[in-house]
Amino acid sequence: MDEVKLRPESLVVAAGRPREPGRPLNAPIVLTAPYRHSPEENYYSRNEVTDTVAAFETLLGELEGGRALAFSSGMGAIAAVVEGRPAGGVSVVPADGYSGMVSIFRAQEALGRMTVRRVDIGDTAAVIAALSGASLLWLETVTNPLMTVPDLPALIAAAHKVGAFVGVDATFSTPLAVRPLELGADVVMHSVTKYLSGHSDVLMGALVVRSPELAASLHQRRTLTGAIPGALETYLATRGMRTLALRMERAQATAAELAARLDAHPAVARVRFPGLAADPGHAIAARDFAGFGAMISFEIEGSADDAERVCESVRLISHGTSLGGVESLIERRARHEVDASFGTPANLLRLSVGIEHVEDLWADLAQALDT
Repeated sequence: MDEVKLRPESLVVAAGRPREPGRPLNAPIVLTAPYRHSPEENYYSRNEVTDTVAAFETLLGELEGGRALAFSSGMGAIAAVVEGRPAGGVSVVPADGYSGMVSIFRAQEALGRMTVRRVDIGDTAAVIAALSGASLLWLETVTNPLMTVPDLPALIAAAHKVGAFVGVDATFSTPLAVRPLELGADVVMHSVTKYLSGHSDVLMGALVVRSPELAASLHQRRTLTGAIPGALETYLATRGMRTLALRMERAQATAAELAARLDAHPAVARVRFPGLAADPGHAIAARDFAGFGAMISFEIEGSADDAERVCESVRLISHGTSLGGVESLIERRARHEVDASFGTPANLLRLSVGIEHVEDLWADLAQALDT
């Protein structure tokens, strides 16, 4: 929307809608693969997106301040960046982070396509030292599930100084909390499945860039790999984003309260949440982010079996994988081989805070911890 400079809370509602008189208020679901030939040469929806996908891309692009490209999954979006890099390069990546990211870099390394340097991205000096000769730096705004907060402006600047390309996974933060393109990143990635769609009923991903040349290159990668999302998924993602600001406002406020109560609970050994003043990432998050997010990781006083019992004992909170939906989800992440392999504590629980009433969520957590 070019007429007025809208705040993000208004953009999520207004952007990406048909503007012409007589058009529907919402972009319709366009179910087609082929098109009749025209001067625009939009003849196949794998090559050029439907109006449904275009509406989503316009919405996310305006929200992030760049050009968005929708993908069939978050992994499809990551792959477009990672597998599109020239062979033989050096990539600096988080030593701990999203399991799919860890796995794709391991696969590239095993194929001999790149050298991978794994670092603690919370250690700014260590990351900068690892950047010598690197061609790619991959970051997460907050690491999954250990909740490390990197110094994005410092690391992005250092990477560009050595000529490295910078990608940032901003899934945990959403564009309402931080927009990495504004901090200098070359590409920002979202698992749309999570907060953007917000209802645990969509599998989708997205990339956002500012460079027209990079957008064209990633568009070609998407076309060649066929990683375009379906019309229904994209429609649901757009509809979900209309309430993103309200959902995040509620979830973040609830997460802050739950984190404080967990931190004081005798059955909890450690809480990892950047909104806590004592958290190692608090100062950076307070400086760079407009919100601390709605993800909490905490370690209980006990074993892996004790942590599993907590997950099995919750009633309102669901025991399951994923995050970012209206419903709260909890899971012991070290049950997954990849997460365990990079040192996730066996007794660590990852809690995705939804929009239920804070007192009901706390009552559920408290009774589960009491078990």
